[in-house]
Amino acid sequence: MATKATPTHILQNEETVMAIVARVKRAQGQLGAVARMLEEGRNCDEVVHQMSAVAKAVNTAAFTLISASLEECILEGKSDQKQVSDKLQKLFLSLA
Repeated sequence: MATKATPTHILQNEETVMAIVARVKRAQGQLGAVARMLEEGRNCDEVVHQMSAVAKAVNTAAFTLISASLEECILEGKSDQKQVSDKLQKLFLSLA
């Protein structure tokens, strides 16, 4: 018996992909700053503020990826559009 493949989507819009990559790289730099701040013994408020910025950057990248993928999925009119949309919605809710 053949197993049914899980519906998936790969973002095609290169401009959006590059914007997401840039945001993730920026978050990566911010996370490095958090590690340095901790090593330097910076105060809790400063460290938590920077951690909050990292979390926001990562979440924004994820939301952008999901929403752009959902938009492409709907516009493409794939035969498994409903299944892909449901999967993307679950991913979105996992961030909430």
